[in-house]
Amino acid sequence: MLYEMRTYRLKTGATPAYVKLVEEEGIAIQKGHLGQLVGYFTSEIGPLNEIVHIWAYASLDDRAARRARLAADPAWQAFGPKIQALIEVMENKILLPTSFSPLP
Repeated sequence: MLYEMRTYRLKTGATPAYVKLVEEEGIAIQKGHLGQLVGYFTSEIGPLNEIVHIWAYASLDDRAARRARLAADPAWQAFGPKIQALIEVMENKILLPTSFSPLP
């Protein structure tokens, strides 16, 4: 199992609009392709206007196949520009759990 942590720094004040768009439209599309959502978070202390979401995958190949299916979905293609307009910086990390991690 591996985890993908995506961090988006949004334009100042854009967090409520971003969360609303994802809640009402985007998350259903993502879950349909990406599978296991570990968590979706907003920042409260430290760097503000940040969104962090974490997805679990069986392998890098599983992630690549799932992300390709998402990218090919016309619903996602229509949705993407709505949130992209609110994002200033995107960061992506692949995390591998240690042998003693509570998440496998």
